[in-house]
Amino acid sequence: MAERKSAKAAAGSSSQNGSDVPLQEFPMPKTELVQKFHVLYLGVTSVSRPIGMDVINGAIENLLSSTGKEDWTPVILSIADTTVAVIKEKEEEEEVLVECRVRFLSFMGVGRDIHTFAFIMDTGNQHFQCHAFWCDPNAGCVSEAVQAACVLRYQKCLVARPPSQRAGSSSSPSPDSVTRRVTTSVKRSVQSLIDTLKPKKQSSELPQQ
Repeated sequence: MAERKSAKAAAGSSSQNGSDVPLQEFPMPKTELVQKFHVLYLGVTSVSRPIGMDVINGAIENLLSSTGKEDWTPVILSIADTTVAVIKEKEEEEEVLVECRVRFLSFMGVGRDIHTFAFIMDTGNQHFQCHAFWCDPNAGCVSEAVQAACVLRYQKCLVARPPSQRAGSSSSPSPDSVTRRVTTSVKRSVQSLIDTLKPKKQSSELPQQ
């Protein structure tokens, strides 16, 4: 009898240990949410405000006028729901030039040229930096990817928040208001991108009529 009890106990402990394995591997699918784009990094410049398309356009134009195409750096723009990283490829290893947590991304948008894209990062102490990129064939896909990351980040924050805080969120400012501002700016940027492309399609159809 004692041997049977010890055997059952051993079997029970082994099954419990085995059940822990799937729980440890559960977070792994998050890595599939990363999207990567091959773009040209125009550079970074300090800006006076954390939001505004005028700020975005001014920063992009400043970087375009102060640099040439030979100065732009080929990079990988890695976009996840937690971070946006600018990675420079090397022969042996990759070098992370910029890493911005999505929660500190205050604004973003497509520039006047549909190939240009930029986002503003809050670095703390009322200092803001604008990072700009040149995207081919246009910046639409990059904008949508950043928008998706911001929305996912916001949804995760809502789920993680206690029910009492969710109920009182209407009376107090949400800590994720920055994410909502970014999401709104992305929608406007994508819409402006669509509006910009429409006349080109119409003009290309005129000679055929």
